Amino acid sequence: MVNWRQLLSTTRRISTITPAAAPSYSASQKTSDRMISIKDLNPAIITAQYAVRGRIPIKAEQLRATLQSNPNAKNELGFDSIINCNIGNPQQLGQKPITFYRQVACLTEYPELIDKPEAQSLFPKDVIERARTLLDSIGSVGAYSHSMGVPVIRQHIAEFIEKRDGVAADPETIFMTAGASAGVSNIMQLLLSAPTDGVMIPIPQYPLYTAALALNEARAVEYYLSEADDWAPNLEGLEDVLSKAQSEGTRVRAMVVISPGNPVGNCLSRQNMEAIVRFCYKHKILLLADEVYQTNIFEPDTRPFISFKAVVRSMERHIAAGQALVSFHSISKGQTGECGRRGGYFELVNIPKDVQEQVYKLASIQLCPPLAGQIGVDLQVKPPQPGDESYELYKSEVDAITQSLAARSATLANSFNQLDGLSCRKAQGAMYLFPKLDLPPKAHQAAEKAGLPVDEFYCMELLNKTGICIVPGSGFGQEPGTFHFRTTFLAPQVDHYVARFKEFHTSFLQTYS
Repeated sequence: MVNWRQLLSTTRRISTITPAAAPSYSASQKTSDRMISIKDLNPAIITAQYAVRGRIPIKAEQLRATLQSNPNAKNELGFDSIINCNIGNPQQLGQKPITFYRQVACLTEYPELIDKPEAQSLFPKDVIERARTLLDSIGSVGAYSHSMGVPVIRQHIAEFIEKRDGVAADPETIFMTAGASAGVSNIMQLLLSAPTDGVMIPIPQYPLYTAALALNEARAVEYYLSEADDWAPNLEGLEDVLSKAQSEGTRVRAMVVISPGNPVGNCLSRQNMEAIVRFCYKHKILLLADEVYQTNIFEPDTRPFISFKAVVRSMERHIAAGQALVSFHSISKGQTGECGRRGGYFELVNIPKDVQEQVYKLASIQLCPPLAGQIGVDLQVKPPQPGDESYELYKSEVDAITQSLAARSATLANSFNQLDGLSCRKAQGAMYLFPKLDLPPKAHQAAEKAGLPVDEFYCMELLNKTGICIVPGSGFGQEPGTFHFRTTFLAPQVDHYVARFKEFHTSFLQTYS
């Protein structure tokens, strides 16, 4: 398994600079005269890339500003709005917050409301009771909490995991974070101690992982997902990928698995998951399970969500007790969609106590995750139950979101598959489709002339002509010689999206045929 002793011997120096009032620099000032310039920055930060908020989304924001400031812009541009399909940001695109969540959050933010007579008519009884329970444990949401998170909330998370998986969970192995991304970053920082360290990541992958590896000056060890097999991992190729990395001097520390998948929308089968666990156990590799889309499931009968913890614990005793695992969850996705509150957690499974102490040290340095996010996690893992006053409304809202996402996903995939030069696997889960582009040679030539990969060239043209913002597949990684893009299916006006897209795609093929 992971060499924990070597991990513990690793020390990191964190420098904190508190600047005085910053002088202003003119654009014409020579670089040599500046107190700080880009050449003085950490090169790992300059190297890191994050396509989801990269060049195309930046251009989209510039176009949005133009539309807002110039009344004539819509006539000049040919569209009147930006459709952001580049990032899984549900509420930005109209997904309504769950009423129960927001009502409890309201009372925890302004506790004086609870004791006002009007509260009894404004808020259901279970909302008031839940807010009181949380405030009794938290005190004020403006105060620091325990660095691992509020104890009673971690207890609720443990109960949620036990109910989901049918196996015990310990709140002392659960760390709350400012979204799952912060948890991933913490584990990467803890684990990676040398430039020859590497982590196996799926291709296509969520760019958080390549960015985190770049920031820690570590290596990405890529294993491919098979598009022809509904984006299942190429299990036969894992041994070859590992052997090649080791032959190049890479010490593989962990393997990342994203299920349900981002950007491809796959959901791993138990058979695939067991094979991955056996591979990790055989080679003493820490398993990192990104499970933030676990409630975004569109084929629950044929491809349900199964957690890696449930799989590990169900296997032979030596694997169940020996395979190290860190699993991540978040309130940003699913039916919750509370991205801006920054709430999440990770659970440590089969991780030695002395290593857990170092995880706690890192959490302590960061003080605590946002209390609003912690409350969001509590509400997600412990929602209203049958018989509670808020249950019927809660269930109807969750069901409506689930059904709407499934319908939009199917509509969009079917629309893509009707167009020449596009093929698209239907999503089994998550919030994304990853269609494959088959573009004519002239498009490749034009992209090369523009200095862009052809998928990025296509996506930039789409934005400039329609206002639709998607992300090129090159930002996620893809099989050499193939080209894709990632789109969310969160936009509520999917028919409007499809109409704009179809018109552009048809015109694009005509232009470059």
